[in-house]
Amino acid sequence: MIERLRHWLHRHRHPIRYAQLDTLLHTQSLSREALLEKQRHDLADILDFAVTQTPYYAETLAPFLNHVPVELSTLPILHKALITQHMDDLLARDADRTQVKVGHTGGSTGNPLAFWYDDAKHELMRAGMMRSYMLSGWRPGQKILNFWGARQDVVPGGVFGAQFGDAIAAEHTIAAHEYTEEQLIEWAHFIQRYRPVLLQGYASILSEVARAVIENGLSMPKSLLGVYSTAEVLTDSQRQHMEQAFGCKVFNQYGSREIPNIACECRHGNMHVFTDMVMLESVPQKNKTGSNENRLLVTSLTNRLMPMIRYDIGDSGRLLGGACECGLPFPLMEMALCRQNDHIRTRSGKIVHPSYFNRLLYGKTQIRQYQWVQHSQSRIVLNLVAPQPLNADTLASLALSIHQDIDPQLSLEVHYFDHIPSTVSGKHRFVIGLA
Repeated sequence: MIERLRHWLHRHRHPIRYAQLDTLLHTQSLSREALLEKQRHDLADILDFAVTQTPYYAETLAPFLNHVPVELSTLPILHKALITQHMDDLLARDADRTQVKVGHTGGSTGNPLAFWYDDAKHELMRAGMMRSYMLSGWRPGQKILNFWGARQDVVPGGVFGAQFGDAIAAEHTIAAHEYTEEQLIEWAHFIQRYRPVLLQGYASILSEVARAVIENGLSMPKSLLGVYSTAEVLTDSQRQHMEQAFGCKVFNQYGSREIPNIACECRHGNMHVFTDMVMLESVPQKNKTGSNENRLLVTSLTNRLMPMIRYDIGDSGRLLGGACECGLPFPLMEMALCRQNDHIRTRSGKIVHPSYFNRLLYGKTQIRQYQWVQHSQSRIVLNLVAPQPLNADTLASLALSIHQDIDPQLSLEVHYFDHIPSTVSGKHRFVIGLA
């Protein structure tokens, strides 16, 4: 009864979100053939919109659209550096500039990025998240507990910022950008008291909570239906720890701030690409070490504020053939290892999530590449590739934030390079902690 009341109140509080959810649920009831036909139609629409409504695509795409149907693989790739250079020209001409906002991603591959978004995109993102949650058996009105590593998302106004509507939404968020062993145990006890139906959060944080649960012999509530892992690579050992600790299935999610809701696992453990929201390509190419990898390119089919076509998201993976026993019409994919970074540990035992260091560089899009390296518990180095050195005020602000938030004795050094080498696997680690 309480869950139904919460659902009714939340639906009336967010009518656009629920209208979009209803549309998404209808789409996933289509046949595979009907879904792919819809995707082709949506792709043609977004290409036409991009060319007619954005200066950037009017110049870059127009020469390629003389042939019908358009072959997506012939279109130019949108790299992060191009977004930085042409951000204003990627905004739709009819956008209400009094309502648009600038979002930031520190770049899980070490490349900062800014992008345009508005309330409509936010509501669609949340609708897509709800659709993913429902794959576990969760229903609107049932409790969700988030463990979130990005500080800017848990302040008022953030994606998971505390607000009056949290009680109606049955959703609570723990700011988990840093923690101690004692805090992990405290969070485990909160799960016991809160009795959520779903847990969601960064893979590394959920894995650490799971470890504390196992090592301290804590029992988790039977209410749990699923654990949703996001934002980072999910390793087999992390999945095993979570399933052992929480007694339910782990669902891996794939998306980004700039293009959310790309794919999600179903109950059979297969990763489904949401082709009603994106067009995903897997393009073979050589990485910086000369090894072959399948680079993922993402086209948003829904973003009519800032179209992103053949966007090089910085991750690797491949598309799979066949169908899943779950019955979803969405095609399958698998991820390669990516977005793997370290935590920073202080002398006091504090553990700082790498997303904290993302936040420090938000908005500094003049930085082409970066990497934080902790050399000792009293020294951290910021390696940068940038056209000009950071000014004195910016450097002082970075040092002050680290001293106030992490450790007053942790010194900061900044070094400049022409290029920051990738790992042996070809991936860039933007935070490297102590071995």
